[in-house]
Amino acid sequence: MASRLNSNSHTLPPSPQNPANKPPQLSSHWPENLSPLPPTSNSLTPEPKLIITGGSKLSGHVNISGSKNSALSILAATICCSGTTKLTNVPNVSDIRTMASVLESLGAEVEFCRNEAVVNANSISSVEPDSNGVGKIRGGFFVIGPLLTRFGEAVVALPGGCDIGSRPIDLYIRGLGALGAVLELRDEKVQAYASNGKGLVGARFQLDYPSVGATETLMMAASLAEGNTVLSNVAQEPEVIDLAHFLTRCGASIRGAGTHELYISGRGQLYGSCYSIMPDRIEAGSFMLAAAITRSCISLSPIIPSTISCLIEKLSSAGCKIVSYTDDTLEVSAIPEKCGDDLRGFDIKTGPFPGFPTDLQPQTMAFLSTCNGLSMVEESVFENRLGHVKELRKFGPRIQDCGSTALIFGKETGSSFKGSQVMAADLRGGMSLVLAGLAAEGITEVSGISHIDRGYENMEMKLQNLGANVKRFESSTKACTITSYGIAQSE
Repeated sequence: MASRLNSNSHTLPPSPQNPANKPPQLSSHWPENLSPLPPTSNSLTPEPKLIITGGSKLSGHVNISGSKNSALSILAATICCSGTTKLTNVPNVSDIRTMASVLESLGAEVEFCRNEAVVNANSISSVEPDSNGVGKIRGGFFVIGPLLTRFGEAVVALPGGCDIGSRPIDLYIRGLGALGAVLELRDEKVQAYASNGKGLVGARFQLDYPSVGATETLMMAASLAEGNTVLSNVAQEPEVIDLAHFLTRCGASIRGAGTHELYISGRGQLYGSCYSIMPDRIEAGSFMLAAAITRSCISLSPIIPSTISCLIEKLSSAGCKIVSYTDDTLEVSAIPEKCGDDLRGFDIKTGPFPGFPTDLQPQTMAFLSTCNGLSMVEESVFENRLGHVKELRKFGPRIQDCGSTALIFGKETGSSFKGSQVMAADLRGGMSLVLAGLAAEGITEVSGISHIDRGYENMEMKLQNLGANVKRFESSTKACTITSYGIAQSE
């Protein structure tokens, strides 16, 4: 049974409408399709850059890190657990460090050593995480479910993340309401209490859209709710399955992960455990596309092929040779001697799993710019996830975009593919520019790489180990300018 925190916990101030500090009711003026705040940035912080000399062939093996998206939700889920949780295969990326700071702001003890994280949630003393941390990443908002279900209350700022389109939180709000929470928006924060003053209660709820974040948040909330919960039309992504496996390891009762319906029997208590984060399928797909766009051959592991089968099928249809050496090792080859000189373009439409991942759409578009034929990319998940098209055009390919659809005209149209100065505006779009720079003739300068650092661990080092000519220039180094003769340093 969930219990409230001690006197140090956050409580809402009395108001004329609520003089007794009773749990607030869901406001009748709750905005429809409430969206997160736009991502914040510190303009005073100098940005590092990547300088890429294109044309190098890649070869060798790359180790795939743990899933960033999976680790974010599992870190949030540690709030549900009494005692200490040890997580392995945790990627050392900035989003994970931000999530750790969110947990620490609640009072949790978090320790990192290499790719391991140890979280002690017994020391949590607040139900209001740091707003700055939550405002930086989408995953920061996930803590609202665990806080509500374990402590009976939560005050969480609206989430941040990449500016790739509307990601409303109304599904979170209505789902938690179905489990017995009452919520309202005050000062850009969602303030919530369990209506019975104790904890959440199991219920039936159907999502209008299979949102990954909403599915994960409601799964965590239901794991400690009294009674049984049935969640319908849920996300089936591998990261959702990974979270379900973690919660089950901690004592939760969850059936149906990976299907459209979840059956959750609430438990009185969950306990910390040891768990290894699944491999990052988006990083794996990005390196597969790096091999394809440079017409190279590399191997990669660990990887779960079934989690990116749609990309494997598309690259195979383009003419790439993909071989499975072991259950978790793939070789991707696009060298002309094996695959021919002309890789063929293809069409993709993003969608919820098992559809084509929206997080691989920008990188795939970069690859399609180097193929023959006309390709079409349709983005059906985020309405603003074609922002990278403007930057990709700077390399020379012919791309036409209209709304959420883009047409990519193949290289046989005579378009060049040359290095350029480009700006990364989001995580996956930024990686598409890195891939384009690897394939382009000449030198490419990619600014805004803090976006890329959010989701790719040691990205330039991994590329360097494969033979790519990629260098990071930190803010403390002399400024660099691209000239027709190469890189010129200035004071």
